[in-house]
Amino acid sequence: MQLHHVRVHKSDENLAREDQLAWKIAEVAADPALVSEDVTEMVINRVIDNASVAAASLTRRPVIAARSQALAHPRSNGGDGSTVFGLAPARRVSPEWAAWANGVAVRELDYHDTFLAAEYSHPGDNIPPIVAVAQHLATSRGLTGSALIRGIATGYEIQIDLVKSISLHAHKIDHVAHLGPSVAAGIGTLLGLDKETIFQAVGQALHTTTATRQSRKGEISSWKAHAPAFAGKMAVEAVDRALRGETSPTPIYEGEDGVIAWLLDGPDGSYDVSLPAAGSAKRAILDSYTKEHSAEYQAQAWIDLARKLHNEHPELLVAGAIKSVRLHTSHHTHYVIGSGANDPQKYDPTASRETLDHSIPYIFTVALQDGSWNHVDSYSPERAGRPDTIALWNTVTTTEDQEWTRRYHSLDPAEKAFGGRVEIELADGTRLVDEIAVADAHPLGARPFARAEYITKFRTLAAPVMEESEIERFLALAQRLPELTAADLGGLTIVAKPGLLESIATPNGIF
Repeated sequence: MQLHHVRVHKSDENLAREDQLAWKIAEVAADPALVSEDVTEMVINRVIDNASVAAASLTRRPVIAARSQALAHPRSNGGDGSTVFGLAPARRVSPEWAAWANGVAVRELDYHDTFLAAEYSHPGDNIPPIVAVAQHLATSRGLTGSALIRGIATGYEIQIDLVKSISLHAHKIDHVAHLGPSVAAGIGTLLGLDKETIFQAVGQALHTTTATRQSRKGEISSWKAHAPAFAGKMAVEAVDRALRGETSPTPIYEGEDGVIAWLLDGPDGSYDVSLPAAGSAKRAILDSYTKEHSAEYQAQAWIDLARKLHNEHPELLVAGAIKSVRLHTSHHTHYVIGSGANDPQKYDPTASRETLDHSIPYIFTVALQDGSWNHVDSYSPERAGRPDTIALWNTVTTTEDQEWTRRYHSLDPAEKAFGGRVEIELADGTRLVDEIAVADAHPLGARPFARAEYITKFRTLAAPVMEESEIERFLALAQRLPELTAADLGGLTIVAKPGLLESIATPNGIF
């Protein structure tokens, strides 16, 4: 890895293009370094993972709306068009709209991979827009599965490297501001574009995807799922404009009116960003981790601890047995999804699914009572409104523990942790204390996810909405990803059971 110092420059300093972060990102994207076998295997895992959670969300309202918008924009003239999750591969739409619809489907349940460091991210959000462009231009550019793998590896690399170095949430900027540049870079790798074109696309993608974090605060709306899809769509359009010779605001990061100066650490702000050196493999995807449960990633370990307590301590399940529950955890968990957020909605049984997904008091309560977690049942209004659940829920609070915060930000994978310590005080005065560092599915957890677990997740989530033959077809194709020809790429989608999507009311809009 090569360290790049990034700071604000006044206009009269004339920062050379080659010294700008966007150019350094373009250099990484244009570097034809080979993809290692373990990275290839993980790309396949994440393609399957994305399809899993997209299948589970096909009939959900935000996904229906995004899909209907995409269908209003049929294949453009420049290529073969791109597929939309749920529809037959022959049904093609313009690639930026496929990126939009498929991005919403992947993100809707907050159920795919994650990477957490200085910033938060779901790097699997890179996959829908990169696949959409690959499908659209497969024939005209002779793209293959290997080219797609290289593009996805770049998208993961750039997003994760930015997430390790630059905090957006500290300034209330939504984390998808790192996704726009990473998707643009990934598409640049996919298409074998030159550094200049990628540089302009990265700048445009960043410029058009900076927004506030209100989408993840208070009464969280369906835009939470749309925000990364929007970033992917904007990145596709940015690459299109750059290919046509259009330019971006420069320097986009370092300018005195740029992103760092006015949206992040200010005129005196600076960062050290590590990116792969020339010829180095792009391996960042191996640092990320997926979800076993449909909930905010910081809730994964807590769900696992809660179900362990459910199984080992039946006395906790007696009504009124618990006086209070205190979760000692990291700064992020406390202030974003814990009681430290000071969001009354996190204790509201009528709150939206998106809000409950970001309430660790709710999630821990239900997982403790049920000893399990389900992406539908655990969020139902009936489940949230149970009187015994509400009573216990209101006893659960969080507090920041500096040691868990330190471990959260540790750069040592063996030490990095996303859990904490629970202290339960019972009505009879006794106390129960337990802790967990990482989720069971984490690479260092009790039951790390491997190919078999990704396939099981896909089969489980796809079974209600897909025919068995379609499940097997997709799994067989995805696992041959490195061997796929241009003609095969259009099959990298999932098709719903006959009549399923047609039976669902479709909303109308402008298009």
